[in-house]
Amino acid sequence: MNDIAIEQDAALLRAEILRLSARYAELAHGVKPFDAARSPVPVNGKVFGAPEMVSLVDSALDFWLTTGRFNDAFEERLAKVLGARYLLTCNSGSSANLLAVSALTSHLHGDAALRPGDEVITCATGFPTTVNPILQNNLVPVFIDAELPSYNIRAELIEAAVTPRTRAIVIAHTLGNPFDIDTVMAVARKHDLRVVEDCCDALGGTYKGAQVGRFGDVSTLSFYPAHHITTGEGGAVFTRGSTMKRAVESIRDWGRDCWCQPGQDNTCKQRFGWQLGGLPAGYDHKFTYSHLGYNLKMTDMSAAVGLAQLDRLDGFIAARRENFAALYEGFRKWEEFLILPEATPGSDPSWFGFPLTVRAEAPFTRDALVQHLNRARIGTRYLFGGNLIRQPYMKGRNFRVFGETPNADMVMTNTFWIGVYPGIDEVRRGYILEAVEGFVRGL
Repeated sequence: MNDIAIEQDAALLRAEILRLSARYAELAHGVKPFDAARSPVPVNGKVFGAPEMVSLVDSALDFWLTTGRFNDAFEERLAKVLGARYLLTCNSGSSANLLAVSALTSHLHGDAALRPGDEVITCATGFPTTVNPILQNNLVPVFIDAELPSYNIRAELIEAAVTPRTRAIVIAHTLGNPFDIDTVMAVARKHDLRVVEDCCDALGGTYKGAQVGRFGDVSTLSFYPAHHITTGEGGAVFTRGSTMKRAVESIRDWGRDCWCQPGQDNTCKQRFGWQLGGLPAGYDHKFTYSHLGYNLKMTDMSAAVGLAQLDRLDGFIAARRENFAALYEGFRKWEEFLILPEATPGSDPSWFGFPLTVRAEAPFTRDALVQHLNRARIGTRYLFGGNLIRQPYMKGRNFRVFGETPNADMVMTNTFWIGVYPGIDEVRRGYILEAVEGFVRGL
């Protein structure tokens, strides 16, 4: 059999494998009817079908196990969706935050680079890996209290927290609810502060008509299965700054100075023509390292799933908003017991979850309600780490707290959230509300 015949047979076999993969996905992973006696209602989860399975298998058949053509296509398409000038994928949202903050310390910024001991303002109720890169880069997090019922940083306090050592603001859009971007960016401009927007929970959200992530110097996304779209493990960093993009790319790719894609050589046309650092002239540019870096790239198989998920993004965002609106209407009857969430003025959130805070005067505790919901197989989560300054891993760390944090403490003791992800429908929403009704009636 000649090469052409082999290629033809392989192509036919590949097509059949992909056809069968689609059929398998329909049979094995199709949506099951809801059974109130047995079915769980998770807070989040992946929603996928035949297109994702086919794309995943297609990439597996390439056996290109690192980043490749699927990732190139995913980066290009996602950048267009976001209106981002530069977008680089990585292996998680946590890595995305590490890359974003680390890139602020790059020598490429010259005198504007953040240095050890510089202060970075953040929120006391943030997710740990929004804050951890600050510590990992020997910077000093400055914690500010959260506000209720937006669950974002108290933006009106930020300017008073600024000192001569303050160099950046690193905060997330909590549970998809944009923070007060106008106030944050006004302070940043006035004091020449860098801003990292953690959009890991907020893909598709807008503030005054513009997508989140387009305001700060650099922004991040997560594609963990809980998030708006999934690649399994995965994340992305996007920015409009070419220097920032170059720093992120280097740190993501082992810290190397070279920018060749995997499998490529001599993109700069002078691979053996550089003289950098204390290396001898002509040292191989592919093995010249200008940053303290890691290998944080996304695999092509992950990107293949994400590429198919992008076709569902608009529908996913619409479903999250619909679920949020319906739950809000359903929970209004219990406002005497529960603080309901509110979108930041001027924003249209792409909600990640539906947060609730049990009022201090309520005749029950958060934990009692959460345990009741869990017994009914309704998934719940606390609002991440609560007040991060109370977490055991923060003991002995170098940080500063601006003022008091009573709201963060309230979040720690009284707040939880339930799901709004696209796998929740009208029947499941009704089941959630019936379970809460049964709890309240039993008081």
